[in-house]
This record gives sequence, C-alpha cells and structure tokens, in this order.
Amino acid sequence: MSVLHPRTPAAPSRSTLDRRHGASGLLVLPALLMFLVFAVLPLAGAAVLSFTRWDGLSGIGWAGLHNWSAVMQDPVTGNALLLTFKIIVVSWLVQTPISLLLGVFTAGTQRYRAVLAALYFIPLLLSSAAVAIAFKAILDPHFGIGGAPGLGFLAQNWLGDPSLVLYVVIFVIAWQFVPFHTLLYQAAVRQVPTSLYEAATIDGAGRFQQFAYVTLPQLRGTIITSSTLMVTGSLTYFDVVFVLTGGGPGNSTRLLPLDMYLTGFAANDMGAASVLAVILVVIGLALALALTRFTGFSRMRSDQEGL
Repeated sequence: MSVLHPRTPAAPSRSTLDRRHGASGLLVLPALLMFLVFAVLPLAGAAVLSFTRWDGLSGIGWAGLHNWSAVMQDPVTGNALLLTFKIIVVSWLVQTPISLLLGVFTAGTQRYRAVLAALYFIPLLLSSAAVAIAFKAILDPHFGIGGAPGLGFLAQNWLGDPSLVLYVVIFVIAWQFVPFHTLLYQAAVRQVPTSLYEAATIDGAGRFQQFAYVTLPQLRGTIITSSTLMVTGSLTYFDVVFVLTGGGPGNSTRLLPLDMYLTGFAANDMGAASVLAVILVVIGLALALALTRFTGFSRMRSDQEGL
C-alpha cells in the first residue's frame, strides 16, 4: 500500500516572478503619475521662478541669483527659520508624550475609554481656520475666557505679547493635532501581543515596568512615524498662524510658510517667495531623511509573523 505524501509547492519560475513584478509595477503607475503632476512639476516650477523677477501679474524677467542673495541676507528670513526650528522642537516635545500616554490609555477595553476617545478626537473634525477663530475669541483679553467668573487671572494679552504668542500658537496646534497622533499610538498599542504582557505579569512587572519594557519598545516604529509626521508637518503650519496672529505682533510668529505667503502675495515678490518655498522643501527632505537614517527606520523589520 503506497503512502501519499503532501506535495511540496514548486518554487515560482523566473518568468512567473517577472510577470508578478511587472504587474506590481503597473499598480504603482497611477500614484507615480499623480506624484509627478502634483509634486514634482510644481516644485520644478518654483525652482525656476526663484531665479526670476515676477510680481504675479506682469511679465517674468530673469533675475539670476539676485532673489537667493536677497533672501539669504534678509534678517526676516533668519528670524523665520529660527522660529520654524523652535516650533518644530517644542511641538515635538509637547505633542509626543501627550499623544503617547493618551494612545496607551485609550487603547484599553473599558467602555468609558471609548467615550473619552470620541471626545479626544473632536478636534480632528474641525478645520484649522475654525480652530484659530475659536481660540482667537477665547483668548481675547476683554471678553474671552478671562472674563469668566473666577478666571480673571487668564485675562492676559495672549496674542499681543511677543514673549507669549509663540507658545500660544504651539498650544493651539498641539490641541488640534494631538488627537491624530493619539490615534496612531492607540492603533499601535492594540497590535502589541497580549502574551508579552502576560509574560511580564508572571515575572512580577508592574504597570510602569510593563509600559517601559514592553509597550515602549513595541512602539518604536510608531514613535518614529509619528515624529516624522510632526517634524515635517511643522513646516506646513500656515492657516492656524495666519488666522490667529497674522505673523505678529511684529514678526514674532512669522514662520517660514507664512513668510513665504506674505512675501509672495502681500509684497508681490514671487521670485523671493519661490526661494523660500525651495528652502522649505529642502529642509523638509533633510529632516525626513535624517530621521529615517539616524533612527534606523529603514532597517527595521515587521514585528508581525510572516511579514
């Protein structure tokens, strides 16, 4: 009597692999085409405009390196760069721990946490302009929150004090974007195998030790992803700052994206604004590549079995 053995699947042939790779390459084409049309071409156009003299209405004239020289020597540009890097660092320091702790908290299974999570995510539903208008009214020193009974100590000139206004902007931005990063951490925490927590409990680890030695290491990839989004996203803060402060008082909140807008559409200098746009792209690429390289994100492997 013969014994039937399970048949070992044959390795795919070279031609089969080539067909699979060809099919997967075709799937990339629509995304690649969109990226070329909406990212590469506008960037190339901005790079060309940075060498021209144009007010946005009349003819375009060649300016050579004049725009680059003028922008680099302008103290307003240096101040905008300094404010931009400051808001990147402080925003990351504020948003990361809050998002991480809220993500871990809302990843629980208790019913009331689901209700709280729904409340936390309300800012995600609001537009940046609506958020800025609401906080502008709340922070008004005459009829804002400082006028409420018992809250007179909050009647500060929050948006008119140059030493306070940048931190107010950082607070409003954190209020709006912390829920998004909380959502990332919440999803990541729920992917951590429960067997790791069971093993840690058997070893006598408390909640803090489980968080430090189980949760945090498992969230390494999410922390890097969230940090990259925060850092690169800080380079796009425009609408909240524009509506909330308009860059003032003085130039105390004139970040680089707002400086680019005011230079191009208020001062009608599209050439200099294009220079600032190119600088923004270069800084964003440099920061994203640095985060990917120095955190080892490109060498990380999936924690899921088989992936």
